[in-house]
Amino acid sequence: MTAESRRPAAGPRASVLQQLLPGYPAREHWRLVPATGQHYLDVGTGEPLLFLHGNPTWSYAWRKLLPTLVPHARCLAPDLPGLGLSQHMTPPYGSTDPYRYQLDHLDALYGHLVRDAGVPPRGWTFVVHDWGGPLGVAWLLRNPGVVSRLVVLNTIAFPWPDGYRLPFYLRWIRDHRPVAAAVHATNAFARAAVRLGVTRRLSPAERRAYLLPHARRDNRRAITEFVRAIPRGPADAAWRLLTPPDGADGLGRLPMLIGWGMRDPVFTPPVLAEWIRRHPHALVHRYPRAGHLVMDDAGDELGVHIRDFLRGQR
Repeated sequence: MTAESRRPAAGPRASVLQQLLPGYPAREHWRLVPATGQHYLDVGTGEPLLFLHGNPTWSYAWRKLLPTLVPHARCLAPDLPGLGLSQHMTPPYGSTDPYRYQLDHLDALYGHLVRDAGVPPRGWTFVVHDWGGPLGVAWLLRNPGVVSRLVVLNTIAFPWPDGYRLPFYLRWIRDHRPVAAAVHATNAFARAAVRLGVTRRLSPAERRAYLLPHARRDNRRAITEFVRAIPRGPADAAWRLLTPPDGADGLGRLPMLIGWGMRDPVFTPPVLAEWIRRHPHALVHRYPRAGHLVMDDAGDELGVHIRDFLRGQR
């Protein structure tokens, strides 16, 4: 797919693309942010529910949750810059201030939704997963009063717990340019994620759909750069995502649902334990048989839990 074809298509091309994305909302729910070309889904009515995915996924990851949630919320699911159907990332994510680029796109998305799409400026719920966690939490702390509820799915938004060690394959990609180059050339990270990130095997059509936007080598740059930007200490630029800005008091008593795939090799039980230690008021649901892509492995159950959370039920 070329950069242009990553934009929402029209006419026959849209129909063909839709057939390649089983379970994904229809073309009439696809949108672009005018200022950035960022793609997002807009489906349902009610209070805004914003989904922020991670790497190497895109808004396709939320397809199993949407049928349960659409009757109760306006579901907004952007593709992070460089991933999914959003435009390529320029400047590259590995630049001097990599996360700032992502937060700028969140600013643009929020402004567009409030100004042009009739979304209220407050009363939002964020659903965050993987890289969506540090990005979403950093944004909500910089914009107090916008987000009223937070759903946390296998992610982190604080320094890694004592003794935590990234899996070796992430360290290899992160720290060794030849390995990163080989992963980029073969799309190995995304291919592994759609197989090893789940415990319930995806269908071949679902795996192809996950990989479709990044089939061309030119469209995978962000995947590798996200891995290379994983913060491990204060010397890393994105480390600031894991520490609150001056004057922020963390997430305080913000209503929080934590949904955790317990068979995740990256966001392991000690990471979940740290979330609970920091936010003992949170409602916690553990999914013992789910892996990293908890929204795929436990989509039906997770969707009901999020729906009940939106209703104020425990």
